[in-house]
Amino acid sequence: MTQFRPCIDLHQGQVKQIVGGSLNDQGATTNFVSAYNAAHYAHLYREHNLTGGHVIALGPGNKEQALLALQSWPGGLQFGGGVNHENAAGFLRAGASHVIVTSYLFEHGRFSWERLEKIKAETGVQKLVLDLSCRRTENGWNIATDRWQTVTDTVIDLPTLQELEKHCAEFLIHAADVEGLQAGIDQDLVKLLGDITTIPVTYAGGARALKDLALVHQLSAGKVDLTIGSALDIFGGNGVTLNECIEWNQHNG
Repeated sequence: MTQFRPCIDLHQGQVKQIVGGSLNDQGATTNFVSAYNAAHYAHLYREHNLTGGHVIALGPGNKEQALLALQSWPGGLQFGGGVNHENAAGFLRAGASHVIVTSYLFEHGRFSWERLEKIKAETGVQKLVLDLSCRRTENGWNIATDRWQTVTDTVIDLPTLQELEKHCAEFLIHAADVEGLQAGIDQDLVKLLGDITTIPVTYAGGARALKDLALVHQLSAGKVDLTIGSALDIFGGNGVTLNECIEWNQHNG
């Protein structure tokens, strides 16, 4: 059954919700800046046993807040953002249940199997999540790195995911073109992920209402989980409440 998965997005040292495709070195189009720190949200998710969520550091200046969140719920949150073979084990020791890696796996826009083996040696398969966030192209969907600004040659398709599944515990896939817009999920991508993945996968991007959980469940035959960000009441949204998502998980767990 499709589950709601929570998130804590960090940008410039604050909990924020941004428009994903706008992120660059100068900043980002911002939907929401929280008055609370990352630990507040980690405690909230822990209180309601919302497992499988992720803390994402969007650029530099976020390590202190990330560590606060991880320490607030040891083993309860995944961490991603600037993860590589040198720091991955440190984030696991700091309390991350898994580390999430994306840009590090690409060199000059090409997937590096050597780098995958390096980080896998530090984390093991069961603690590694591959972030295959992507943009829609004429080929379907191509993985996008460097804060979703660099579109690589690697396509989200059956051969790619079949091969990568052997090397990680889960996939996290942001649809960068709709991330933060609250204009609806990428239904074609969700259906594709449901068709071709055999390990846990979380989709993020465009969710705007409770009914999107039911839609993702229907499109993916219950195989894909959903993260909701900007539409959520705890992030200033008015599309869906955290309590509704908690109830969904309790009824569909």
